[in-house]
Amino acid sequence: MNLAAIPAQRAKLAAAVPSTTEILRGSLLRRHIRHRAGCATCAKGKGHLVWVLTVSYPGGRTKQISLSPEQKTTVQQWLRNYRQLKAALERICELNHHLLRPKKGKES
Repeated sequence: MNLAAIPAQRAKLAAAVPSTTEILRGSLLRRHIRHRAGCATCAKGKGHLVWVLTVSYPGGRTKQISLSPEQKTTVQQWLRNYRQLKAALERICELNHHLLRPKKGKES
């Protein structure tokens, strides 16, 4: 790898990352809920479609946030932004690893 090219590659990666204010970590799940009584749709066995953002935390804790249909598109985009940002950070870290490796022909 050309060490002189690494700063430019890092800058290009950093410039391409999405806004860090519009990110979400978690998973978007489609669930069906059913009411216990008094709902004709649930009585037929169909239930109601709902979208849920699920986020896992250390210690096995999980948080679920019910979403309105209008929020689904925004949440999908923010999840994509998170994955893109995380992938870019991983690539930048790999480039930085190359900078830290000992130079051939030099002693420590």
